[in-house]
Amino acid sequence: MSKNRGFIVKRSMLLIFAVFMLTGMAQASEDAILIKNVNVFDGKGDELIVNQDVLVKGNLIEAVGQNIAAPQGAAIIDGNGRTLTPGFIDAHVHLSLQVNYAELQSLDDYYFAFTQADEAEKMLMRGFTTARDAAGNVFSLKRVIDDGRVAGPRIYPSGASIGQTGGHGDYRPANAVSRLLTDAPQPLVRAGHSAIADGPAEMLTAAREQLRRGATQVKIFTGGGVASPTDPLDTVQLTDEELRAVVQAAENWNTYVLSHVYNPAGIRKAVKAGVKSIEHANYIDKKTLDLVIKHDAWLSVQALVFVNTPSGMDEAQVARFKEALEGLDNMFKLIKAKGYKKVAFGTDVIGDPALMARQNEEFELRTQWFKPAEILRQATSGNAQLLELSGPRNPYPGKLGVIEKGA
Repeated sequence: MSKNRGFIVKRSMLLIFAVFMLTGMAQASEDAILIKNVNVFDGKGDELIVNQDVLVKGNLIEAVGQNIAAPQGAAIIDGNGRTLTPGFIDAHVHLSLQVNYAELQSLDDYYFAFTQADEAEKMLMRGFTTARDAAGNVFSLKRVIDDGRVAGPRIYPSGASIGQTGGHGDYRPANAVSRLLTDAPQPLVRAGHSAIADGPAEMLTAAREQLRRGATQVKIFTGGGVASPTDPLDTVQLTDEELRAVVQAAENWNTYVLSHVYNPAGIRKAVKAGVKSIEHANYIDKKTLDLVIKHDAWLSVQALVFVNTPSGMDEAQVARFKEALEGLDNMFKLIKAKGYKKVAFGTDVIGDPALMARQNEEFELRTQWFKPAEILRQATSGNAQLLELSGPRNPYPGKLGVIEKGA
């Protein structure tokens, strides 16, 4: 095992120690918990802070240091020299879409609800205490987690993804009736996972519907995708007017837009319109990266889902996943060469629960391009900064992604 790989795997396993105690016990009670004798990765530095104690009261860290006295009645946990990290944050997940890909169009709302609740708990136990859901109807899931009825991470919901007819998110088969001839929505649209809109007025309505339901940010598509059947990766989607309508709706709500896109033209179109988070960006070039940096936008990138094509894909979809994979190495090398820090950590698995179970492999895959401490910062304090873009729509105000007083 390489040094980098060992670093990541060791910390991924030891994280569960922190996750269960700090997310489970501390949220359920105002009683104090004192964790003694741990080496702390604080979410910001390059080195571990050795031989520390961490005092937690309620849902906040009260103190970090050596030889902290235990308050009366506090639960005391001896870390025995293990490593304590902040809970991980996945900036691009789809909790509602963790079912067999071939069944996405045929399952009812109840099945989606049961599977997303199951996946939420599994994700928490893999060390992820916060998730930015990048499209899907998880509004009720978020509520039952916040109410303490179901175990799971904090959720920043985007609601239904918003795309154009024939674009990414339009999963209708070739023989489907034209939208000009029927108002009947496709199953994923009816269930609230996707929204298909054309023209600025429909785009504005679609965005406002997600914000009405409690979206903390809005998800759109400005380029083709690997999974949907009718939109090659090189296509640029949405007109300038359509795109600006969605961005304006989000800005009026004091939050932001994230956009799925692989190709440079779609990326440039998005950032010029005010999109603050670019998802994927596999085929970004130097000129486009410079524009992203100029506009201070985030790059929310993934490796796991492209290195391991999700199961259940047809030949055309598999070919597109391979096409997306071809740009991955160059994208990461460009980012690394620029030293750009606004790089989010995410996984983006859809329709393959077995691959989602390997979520933590994203850490190991990134060691090809980043140092372990850089990767851990991406998944903790870095992603926390991205989540703060939701401003007053942030459902969990306060410090996330760090081990320090008040977090």
